[in-house]
Amino acid sequence: GHYISVDTSYEGEKAVLSSPELYSEEWSCVRLIYQIATTSDTSPDPARLNLYLRQEGESFDRLLWSAKEPSDSWLIASLDLTNSTKKYKLVLEGEMGQDKSTSIAVFEIKITSGYCIECDFEENHLCGYVNRWNPNVNWFVGGGNIRNSQSILPKDHTLNSALGHYMYVDSVYVKHFQEVAQLISPKTTAPVSGCLSFYYQLKQESSIVFTVYLRDMSGFYEEIWKTDSALNADWALAEVDFNAPYPMEVIFEVAFNSAKGGYVALDDISFSPVYCSNQTGTPFNPANAGCNFEEDLCNFYQDHKDGPGWSRVKVKRNVYRAGDHTTGFGYYLLANTKFTTQPGYIGRLYGPTLPGNLQFCLRFYYALYGFFKMSGTLAVYIFEENHVVQEKIWSVLDSPKGVWTQAEISFKKPMPCKVVFVSWCKSFWDCGLVALDDVSLSLGSCQAADLLLPSPGECTFEKDECVFIQKKRGRGSWHRKRGPTPTSYTGPKGDHTTGVGYYMYIEASNMVYGQRAYLISRSLRGTSGKQCLTFFYHMYGAGTGLLSVYLKKEGDDEEIPLWRRTGEQSISWLRGLIEYESDTNYQIIFEAIRGVSVRSDTAIDDILFQAGPCLEVEEIQFSSGYPDSLNEIEY
Repeated sequence: GHYISVDTSYEGEKAVLSSPELYSEEWSCVRLIYQIATTSDTSPDPARLNLYLRQEGESFDRLLWSAKEPSDSWLIASLDLTNSTKKYKLVLEGEMGQDKSTSIAVFEIKITSGYCIECDFEENHLCGYVNRWNPNVNWFVGGGNIRNSQSILPKDHTLNSALGHYMYVDSVYVKHFQEVAQLISPKTTAPVSGCLSFYYQLKQESSIVFTVYLRDMSGFYEEIWKTDSALNADWALAEVDFNAPYPMEVIFEVAFNSAKGGYVALDDISFSPVYCSNQTGTPFNPANAGCNFEEDLCNFYQDHKDGPGWSRVKVKRNVYRAGDHTTGFGYYLLANTKFTTQPGYIGRLYGPTLPGNLQFCLRFYYALYGFFKMSGTLAVYIFEENHVVQEKIWSVLDSPKGVWTQAEISFKKPMPCKVVFVSWCKSFWDCGLVALDDVSLSLGSCQAADLLLPSPGECTFEKDECVFIQKKRGRGSWHRKRGPTPTSYTGPKGDHTTGVGYYMYIEASNMVYGQRAYLISRSLRGTSGKQCLTFFYHMYGAGTGLLSVYLKKEGDDEEIPLWRRTGEQSISWLRGLIEYESDTNYQIIFEAIRGVSVRSDTAIDDILFQAGPCLEVEEIQFSSGYPDSLNEIEY
């Protein structure tokens, strides 16, 4: 057969192969048979093979999958494509890296309707299912070839003939007590829930245990099915409810006790997005367990016995007190426990009930003001409803004063539970303010969530400058930085993403009045319809100049102004929203102009491009001078 490969003589370049326009209203599975071969052992900049989804109306391609591990045989990657009404293209990209001896090849790309975990074992790639090799017992392909002495069954289930194929494992070579054979499915790459069904035969002379597990990426096993009946001389159907909100593998495991154990055969694994047991159980939606406190407390509440420990507050935009994390203009929660009715200066905030036996990642932002000793002033407890057990899963140690800092905690509890935020003062005299905002909950551990590919068109500047380039590097340019800027009374104390990460800023002390710095995106794909650009900007300092955003269309010399702010705005990161359209390829330009003094460090962070109109409007408040109510908090 033929395969397609990348010409590797072009070092550091990219080869791009694009599919025709595809359309699929049904869930489908992309299977890619590929190989990355190299003669050198390690390379600092290895070759990569990337697969992107290019959707109609999007300026950015979404990375579905990426591989860089070399191998000396063909490998198979299986990727779920969720159903969508948009047309799309699949784009294969070979990145050469610095290794001359590498070659990247693709043997087959196949898009089938259905789910990647489904398989009838009729094709030689076995849909990406793999046997975990064991010296004594293994899953083999049976059927098909009549002369194959291993084919223990007269007929498979798919074709109901001797020519069809199935998987089987038998006990002929069992040497030890409890030998285990495992057949491992491809990893799910999109959240799925529903009914997993398969056909199996089981013939036993001594006990065989046939079990189906789910295994998540941290290696945690969860049993979802086990054989109950002793004998099935004919194909029997098994059905089991299956819920994989984050990447998981399905493992078919057979354990034997002796060489006279018998055999297990498996065929026709299929999946339906409807639960088998007709339980219309609405799957748990983690969005309901988060809150940005803009409208209300969402599903959070306080116990009236405790008194009002936490209040929802808003700060008028000013240069002394930071605003909320969500937009800089909005609401957040503030615990002032000095005057609570409870002894011990404690404020408790309870979250909604969460289902048991699911892995969660909790993220939130906090800021602390006015404490001498910070440790323990904010803690997170898990409260198990039936046992009334409280377990502390996080508490603050130390953090930069008054900076919104992100915390992330992974947890998993067998019982339904609640998350409780507790603010605490050691004494009346050492009692400051604890601020909380943007609580979010996602399924899967935080480490697994970090491995998930970032949304396209998002730039947090944590690793690099993403799609942005400088017109010229030098004194008058944007710099990537973490922590506070060198000049006092200007610039941010920390970034917007986590409080301890990176942002881009101009260093005014290296520039002269009126000097400009440009941060320019690479050419972005034009689309029909509106696009929404969100970003955060920080303009604090008495001498602050201008920050402007322009749209430059390909082939046009003119730069169209989209947004502008002049002068000092706030000590907080503020959110900017821009709605724009461009049907031709275009660039977005961030231009900062240094103001009258060195106190004009202007910064930006967390840039996000999204297809479709902006769902909110930007609050524009023009502050003039310093009114008396400047430092007030609105309760």
